[in-house]
Amino acid sequence: MFRRLERNAPCWCGSGKKYKSCHLAFDEKIMRYERMGHIVPSRKLIKSEKDVEGIKKSAVINVAVLDEIGDKIHAGMSTQEIDDIVTSVTKKMGGIPADLGYQGFPKSVCTSINSEVCHGIPSDDIILKDGDIINVDCSTILNGYFSDSSRMYCIGDVKPEWKKLVDVTKECVEVGIKHVIPWTFLGDMGEAVHRHALDHGYSIVREIGGHGCGNEFHEDPFVSYVSKAGTEMLMVPGMVFTIEPMVNMGTDRICIDDKNGWTVYTQDGKPSAQWEVEVLVTETGCEVLCW
Repeated sequence: MFRRLERNAPCWCGSGKKYKSCHLAFDEKIMRYERMGHIVPSRKLIKSEKDVEGIKKSAVINVAVLDEIGDKIHAGMSTQEIDDIVTSVTKKMGGIPADLGYQGFPKSVCTSINSEVCHGIPSDDIILKDGDIINVDCSTILNGYFSDSSRMYCIGDVKPEWKKLVDVTKECVEVGIKHVIPWTFLGDMGEAVHRHALDHGYSIVREIGGHGCGNEFHEDPFVSYVSKAGTEMLMVPGMVFTIEPMVNMGTDRICIDDKNGWTVYTQDGKPSAQWEVEVLVTETGCEVLCW
């Protein structure tokens, strides 16, 4: 529950200003929404200027890694070679791959091909082929701050219907960005993303979504893209989270590889696509920190 501080106390945000001249009015606005029964963010989820600066510096590395992969990815390349690029570029720029060792994940990046929805594990034995689509999901730690984004790459001559899936999924993210508006709800954004996918005949995975990110790899809130307008957490300036709908050509049902315990597949074997951005809610909309 949000509570006011004493008016002349130092503000909780670390600005050094008195509470009454810093975040008092902000907190009172949040408390009005809370009294109406809405889910509101805790102060822990609202980033300070120092936090935002740190996240942005981490994001510079994350973007550079995905750019490097975009320059080098090709048919005949193993997904382990992608992992090697991630490890090399990240360390060269002073960062740490956030995926490596996270809850036991064995590699520095997730590489998910065709019907793999997410959490594909790089391997020397997995070779990219002409016509594949692949999601490369990269996450970086720099000085304790986390960034997280992913891109789709089309390998060679991709089927038009698969290329359309990739393009529409990117459009879903762009729709999501436009609907990150302070003092509205995550459900407003989620419903808009879902509608765009449905309008093109696609489905969105329900069980896996976006998340808060920055001071930790995965923070609250969980960000659904099958939610309803007027529901879920209130978006307020200073929140940082990912927009990353996983869009399927067929059913939204998924299954997990029972051998490695990580890789998620579409249940019907049809392709899936995902783009991911990390955004900062601002006073007027949002700023994309990492894509």
